[in-house]
Amino acid sequence: MATILVCDDAPLAREAVRRAVGGVPGVERVTAAGSGEEVLARFPLERPDLVLMDVRMPGIGGVEAGRRLVAAHPNASILMLTMGEDPEGVARAVSQGARGYIAKDASREEVAAAVTLALSMTREAAGSRQLRSHPVGSPPNLTERELQVLDGMSRGKSNAEIGAELFLSEDTVKTHARRLFRKLHAADRAQAVALGFRWGFLSY
Repeated sequence: MATILVCDDAPLAREAVRRAVGGVPGVERVTAAGSGEEVLARFPLERPDLVLMDVRMPGIGGVEAGRRLVAAHPNASILMLTMGEDPEGVARAVSQGARGYIAKDASREEVAAAVTLALSMTREAAGSRQLRSHPVGSPPNLTERELQVLDGMSRGKSNAEIGAELFLSEDTVKTHARRLFRKLHAADRAQAVALGFRWGFLSY
């Protein structure tokens, strides 16, 4: 059974995420923190399996807190929490060790999928930092359209919004996304974007 620490400076948002995460199968306990500084102080004592960290908070902020956490505890597993578009914050966080991100307005199903994936990655990477480094092997061969769809995902765009940008139907974007996930061996958008940064398909 897994333990999760949710960090957000906004009490209502923090509680909403805590409730959503608490319903994920396999999650035993969910605690909450109000700042990056608090996470850094509590992590060595509590050792949660996963930290959900708001990107932008007063003080050192989520991105810097995540960087310091991974530097001090290489096996720490972090997912960033974002509100709206924040490609710069997500890109920086992923490049510094976060496994991906979850939008604060994501559905419970999307939250459950992202958390389940992150916990699975944590178990697979137990005792190593391999998944935070450049992936092993040759990079997958992505088409121009797949790269464009991946870029749209990294900017927090929906399939419909990506389609409007590329003059494609939403169904066509979904088809490219499925192929993209298959080539990257990604279960969802969060992992696809994380792998996109690590492979160098996305820049920050």
